[in-house]
Amino acid sequence: MAVSRDELLRELRRPSLWQRLSLADWGWAALVALATGGAYGVLREAITGFELTILIGSALTLIGLGWHWPAMRWYSVAVGAASLLAVMRYPELAAAQSDFLLRYLLSSQSAIMWMSALFPAATLAYGLALALNSDFTGRVASALTWTAAGAGLTGLMVRWHETYLHGADIGYIPVSNLYEVFVLFAVMTALIYLYYEAAYRTRAMGVFVLTIISASVAFLLWYHFDRQAYAIEPLVPALQSYWMKIHVPANFVGYGCFAIAAMLGVAYLIRVRAREGGALAERLPTLAQLDDVMYKVIALGFAFFTVATILGALWAAEAWGGYWSWDPKETWALIVWLNYAAWLHLRFTKGLRGTPMAWWAIAGLFVTTFAFLGVNMFLSGLHSYGEL
Repeated sequence: MAVSRDELLRELRRPSLWQRLSLADWGWAALVALATGGAYGVLREAITGFELTILIGSALTLIGLGWHWPAMRWYSVAVGAASLLAVMRYPELAAAQSDFLLRYLLSSQSAIMWMSALFPAATLAYGLALALNSDFTGRVASALTWTAAGAGLTGLMVRWHETYLHGADIGYIPVSNLYEVFVLFAVMTALIYLYYEAAYRTRAMGVFVLTIISASVAFLLWYHFDRQAYAIEPLVPALQSYWMKIHVPANFVGYGCFAIAAMLGVAYLIRVRAREGGALAERLPTLAQLDDVMYKVIALGFAFFTVATILGALWAAEAWGGYWSWDPKETWALIVWLNYAAWLHLRFTKGLRGTPMAWWAIAGLFVTTFAFLGVNMFLSGLHSYGEL
């Protein structure tokens, strides 16, 4: 479609990014730079060149997120402050039993248990907000989701410190087993959802997305209490790699996006079946909104999953001597990639959308779940260290 002269002139007159930045934006950048410098000062003797690159990249990403999404600033400051307070009160592991704040709020297990309580509470609040058409209840639901995501990320950050309290030779970033990555999945999915909630100014999607997060929390609790999975243990040799620091988080941005798309697919189908003019039809987002968010989260997830797959190949080459071995985990990762590549291809080239794509997004979640969890349960291979 041709661009009109007026639209072109408006685009040319639009201020550049640097012109749009405010004093608060530059203050945020300075705060992140100061925190990054402080972290480097403390870790300078232990940090490698590759880890320094990750640190700088993370800082730049956080600055960009804060510029684009101001709510991320407050979230990052709160999580950073809570994590730093916990570390300062944690000279040894025994402090988790004697220090009140650690025992009931800030140790990794306490923070993760708070997350596990707050996400189901947020799910219920979103459901009530939709049923009662209550803006106040919706705001409570959003606040609960932010708090739960903050508690979960704080738990992971503190657990990182706890791994080193077990021994300098044990310490690792806590994304190495199913217990830790289920916490990461819940946090990532919640944050991605909260961004789109703010962008589209609707909380009607919340009950659908929080349902899948609460389901992951239910698995996490079973895994915690039945398998005692919260225990910190030394990493197997294959996981003792700097690649884990970037491969796993990138993967779980993808998983979180695919989960959101599937649940929005459910919302889309309900919206289609809802009688026009009915209360449910009026309270749910429009079909156009649901379709647009579904497309955007799949595109975002596909980008991160592609990067994660490439990083995984590089890691495999270092660990096992080859970029690709057709291990069951690798094969199913390829299946997931092809599934969403086909979804996006048909969207781009054929303009396909609506009910078929919603069903496809839902089916994609089952494919992704098997690739993530089912392979560990039913198949064996080079990734056998991830078994339940």
